[in-house]
Amino acid sequence: MKMERHYFHYGDHIIDFAVTRRKRATLEIAVEPDTSVVITAPLTASLDDITQKVRRRAAWIRRQQRFFAQFAPRTPHRFFVAGETHLYLGRQYRLKVIPDARRTVKLIRGFIVVLSDHPDQPEVTRHLLNRWYRDRAYIKFAERLEINLERFPNSEAFRPHGLIVRQLRQRWGSMSPLRGLVLNRRLIEAPVDAIDYVITHELCHIAEPRHSSTFYGLLDRILPDWRRRKERLEKVMA
Repeated sequence: MKMERHYFHYGDHIIDFAVTRRKRATLEIAVEPDTSVVITAPLTASLDDITQKVRRRAAWIRRQQRFFAQFAPRTPHRFFVAGETHLYLGRQYRLKVIPDARRTVKLIRGFIVVLSDHPDQPEVTRHLLNRWYRDRAYIKFAERLEINLERFPNSEAFRPHGLIVRQLRQRWGSMSPLRGLVLNRRLIEAPVDAIDYVITHELCHIAEPRHSSTFYGLLDRILPDWRRRKERLEKVMA
């Protein structure tokens, strides 16, 4: 779907924002971890109407951008070679690559051990490690979903219709209008309390799709320390 790009001046700053149009009744404003501003708007919304609504949220947008900016630079590029450190559930593990006819990954006493028939090829190591992360993500996220559903008085009313693990470029997660929960594969690298924050945040969107006062009121009741968890997520994953 085509993405439009626009901007406006806010004091001494220029706020750039990207607009994606979908079949929906309301407009959503999101500030991503890279400080970019993404607007999801109804198909019939005019640019003037969109810009006006974004201007009204300009102070909030700048606060969110400053919050994310404090954690820059983000995680450096990985080369997938022995001795490199990688995160799993918030802990640093050193990568060990061992020649072996099998292709598998194991967690052994502070090491992520990759058994590979091509130990000298980082691309093969990357593929094996990413597959392991994805498999672990489906297991751990499903487990944490059940635990976090228990936070809600009527848990079944907040149960998503499906769980998808995907490599997302910007967001940690999303909840589709059809109640499909999508979680960023990278979340498996984050601490469990941070994973719980993202899951609970997205479950709250089942009751309130927008980041409105109603949404944050619900999130405050269900997970009172969500701000601390969010900050830890950004610090660990920076």
